[in-house]
Amino acid sequence: MNEAPVGYRCPECSQSPQVREPVTVAGATHITRPVVTYTLIGVTIAVFLLQNLRGIDAMAEQWGMWPIAVAMGGEWWRLITSAFLHGSFLHIAFNMYVLFALGPTLERVLGHGRYIVLYLTAAFGGSVASYVFSDANVVSVGASGAIFGLMGALVVAGRRLRYDITQVLILIGINIAIGFIAPGVDWRAHLGGLVAGAAVAALLVYAPRRIRIPVQVLGVAGVWAILIGIALWRTAQVQEFYAPVSGMFT
Repeated sequence: MNEAPVGYRCPECSQSPQVREPVTVAGATHITRPVVTYTLIGVTIAVFLLQNLRGIDAMAEQWGMWPIAVAMGGEWWRLITSAFLHGSFLHIAFNMYVLFALGPTLERVLGHGRYIVLYLTAAFGGSVASYVFSDANVVSVGASGAIFGLMGALVVAGRRLRYDITQVLILIGINIAIGFIAPGVDWRAHLGGLVAGAAVAALLVYAPRRIRIPVQVLGVAGVWAILIGIALWRTAQVQEFYAPVSGMFT
């Protein structure tokens, strides 16, 4: 027992009470600097500078989303690396501006780890959609799938927090329309990223608090399993179609 101003008290009672650190709706502790967003922007810009040194088209062929190379060459990394390549200054400028504008808000809601998982899943989802619905011999690049995933996630998180999401919905609508109107825009990747991002965000912000981590982990793993399954199905299609000339890809 420890002496107290009046009488005695037990050692456990004399200890300072623990103060729980506040968490967000996704279960993340509050952060002050969106370092993941800034890192993603920095890495993407660095890759674009490298593209200009080595040749934009050359690096697109080596690392871009090229369905034939994925299916016939087993180059699966393209479904992720393509999200860090861009075809022009205007292309990267728009994507990085939106990332800079929307990313910090989501990163503060989700936390660093969940946020990077969201970004990469949306990028992968966009690539899978492009893989399935685009011409197998067309190369596509860009972070647009991931960016649309952030937009979709912001809508979901905004609804969860009861924010006004009108402006985000307008932004999504305008950019989807541009994707259908402007030539050379991979709108399939946009829609794939949008759906994947919204799905992951829903799992992260609506998971019940008491079983939050298991629901989030298993849910995101399920999204990846579905996307990988779709990609494998598409791979079988492409391989069957190009089987008569498969020797050209070895």
